[in-house]
Amino acid sequence: MAPATNFTKDHLLSQIRHLEFKYLWQLLAAFILIPGPTLAAYTKFWRLYDVWKGQAHITAIELHRKHGPVVRIGPNHVSIADPSYIPVIYNIKENYIKSAFYPIQSTSWNKKTEMNIFSTQDPAFHRSERRKIASAYSLPNLLESETAMDSCINLFMERLDEYALNQKPIDLGTWLQYFAFDVRQKAWSIEQILTYAALCGQVPEYHKFLLGNPIFNAVIPAAETWNAVLVFTLKVINTRASIEHNGELINADAGGRDMLSQWAYVKSSDPLKMNTRDIVVGLSTNVFAGSDTTAIALRSIVYYLCKNPHCMAKVVQEIDGADEEGKLSTPITYKETTTVLPYFCAVLKEAMRLHPSVGLLMERHVPAEGVEMSGRFIPGGTIVGINPWVINRDKTMFPDPDDFKPEGWMTAAEGQLRQMDNIIELNFGGGARKCIGRNMSMIEMHKVVPQLLREFTVELTHPEKKWSTCNHWFVQQGDLICSLTRRAKKPSQ
Repeated sequence: MAPATNFTKDHLLSQIRHLEFKYLWQLLAAFILIPGPTLAAYTKFWRLYDVWKGQAHITAIELHRKHGPVVRIGPNHVSIADPSYIPVIYNIKENYIKSAFYPIQSTSWNKKTEMNIFSTQDPAFHRSERRKIASAYSLPNLLESETAMDSCINLFMERLDEYALNQKPIDLGTWLQYFAFDVRQKAWSIEQILTYAALCGQVPEYHKFLLGNPIFNAVIPAAETWNAVLVFTLKVINTRASIEHNGELINADAGGRDMLSQWAYVKSSDPLKMNTRDIVVGLSTNVFAGSDTTAIALRSIVYYLCKNPHCMAKVVQEIDGADEEGKLSTPITYKETTTVLPYFCAVLKEAMRLHPSVGLLMERHVPAEGVEMSGRFIPGGTIVGINPWVINRDKTMFPDPDDFKPEGWMTAAEGQLRQMDNIIELNFGGGARKCIGRNMSMIEMHKVVPQLLREFTVELTHPEKKWSTCNHWFVQQGDLICSLTRRAKKPSQ
């Protein structure tokens, strides 16, 4: 029996050596053979510098067009451009855990860092927190509050009317931002917070020495006094309720349909299910994550329509036709746009495809066992992700990826259309981490732009110029200077 034992032992050692060689080869393939910028293989600072320049979305597109669907952008970062891996990386199981990029974007409350549903890396905590607030973001619940959006749209149109009457050019991009979130503070703005998150997120280990340093919270005033998002959130809360010095929310109106009312009702009926901290964090996250992304999408729709006059003419003709048939309310409702303005809906999707709000990698950790993607083995622990700017220009789905062609959404076969929709849905994240405020953003976009084009002729004041863009996590646009002309008498209220 001894020879057999020796053979088994030798065979086992041989297999181990074979597995070790295979694993080492896989590591070699992952970290040396995966193409990308040479410097990026050795230091994070290549990526940090790229993000600092503000055009990382353009870099990402160029890298994938040069190197293919798998590109190394850091010593432990790999960018993926294959749409088939969207449900793999961003799935319901959340086995691809968010990277350290996200906790930097937490909320500060009562001089403590509070994780929110966006910033947390913990799937269990995410599920627990999302469960508390999810119902308020459902489409039926949001549509019950549509009249509140109508009042904002009416006020927005009145302000634009002043510019049209005086024949003065308007920075429409800024006013669309005001529509999405009307807060102007002299302290930190959302843009500054995003810039810090984008840059420090490339080297998150330094966050603990910067704004993540406990000393920072100890020596500076509470975030409630300087963080524009939190200041605005608390101001809105305090118009409807009171927050005592011990941090307790009292006297909140629990009878309305807005989110504060709904959550105040939950808190009053079951304090163990929702507390003041949950309400403040939930509302401030809503303001922080929702306003800028919505404003970016609104600007994109207007800009690409102005740059493509034949598309603008078709949208206006469609709106006028529906109006003449008595199919539109004032302001236009979400249901009306989605049922009687199909070409505008295609324009909306195409604008979001060409200019998604998020311009960096949506980072996730590969599970311990590793994964093979597009013929490349990627070891466990590697940070992978997809940049919407890259995936939205996939040539197999969008044959002319850099051109604005809304018609493609109307002529695609049902199966292809479903795939196209799945790709641009990544604008809102994927799987269990899809943006909870997606429905709110979509309602706003489907309402305000058709109403704008119903009331005004919108043209670029300098059509020969391109707008400016800066990518610090969200790809903000500037120089959307427009001339407005009232088209006709105001629609009856």
